[in-house]
Amino acid sequence: MRTSLIITTYNWKEALELSLLSVFKQSQLPDEIIIADDGSDDATRETIERLAKDSPVPLIHSWQQDKGFRLARSRNKAIAKSTGEYLILIDGDILLEQRFIADHILAAKAGFFVQGSRVLLEEKATQHALQQKKFSFCVCNPGIKNRKNCLRSNLLSRLFSFSSKKLTGIKTCNFAFWKQDAQAINGFNEEFLGWGREDSEFTARLLNNGIRRQNIRFNALAYHLYHQMSSRQSLPINDTILANTCNQQLTWCDKGLTQYLANGLKKI
Repeated sequence: MRTSLIITTYNWKEALELSLLSVFKQSQLPDEIIIADDGSDDATRETIERLAKDSPVPLIHSWQQDKGFRLARSRNKAIAKSTGEYLILIDGDILLEQRFIADHILAAKAGFFVQGSRVLLEEKATQHALQQKKFSFCVCNPGIKNRKNCLRSNLLSRLFSFSSKKLTGIKTCNFAFWKQDAQAINGFNEEFLGWGREDSEFTARLLNNGIRRQNIRFNALAYHLYHQMSSRQSLPINDTILANTCNQQLTWCDKGLTQYLANGLKKI
């Protein structure tokens, strides 16, 4: 099974570098890394080019012009470039525990997507990590908000991981799915502009199309660097799009992944 790790980013090269360094140290590497860049400046490009020289797997920079928050479009373009059968999504401010990729690969199964959890780092802990280039943490470290998410245990994971058909709590900063399942619903909906709900709407269409949710606990640990909250200005419009998808039980979006695939797709 080929795996592609897709990392979203926008003008935070220090966090992206630390995230990539944590990927390079994985016990099991993805087959490729794709940076889904929503219009960062040249400093980010230069950072990616420098790190690509030391990357143990191909590191691909998928960039688009900065025209505001267009995460759905950025992710679709990265998905179109990917060669993996299985896609793992994280954000550029996520640091990976050493067995993160291996845990996701073990959790992958047909007919499911995977929702992982995250460890929230406080502001001082984030500053220290960036200054010291630290991407390894344990439950005893200061500056951690939800310490139970620092515990990695195969036994606890078997006991507390579960499947569901619910939409609540979706966070695509630690998320994985089969590429063919994304193609079947035409990827992310590019009607979403501005922060919020594009991940929930993508997930809703997966669920509507019969793909179930697997919540993985105490495996695939991800550490989320502190940052200020994004603007919620677009939420009213985005909430309306999400509600329509849920109410109409939609499985397909018209403005999605097909735009970037050479052979296109037929609506399923």
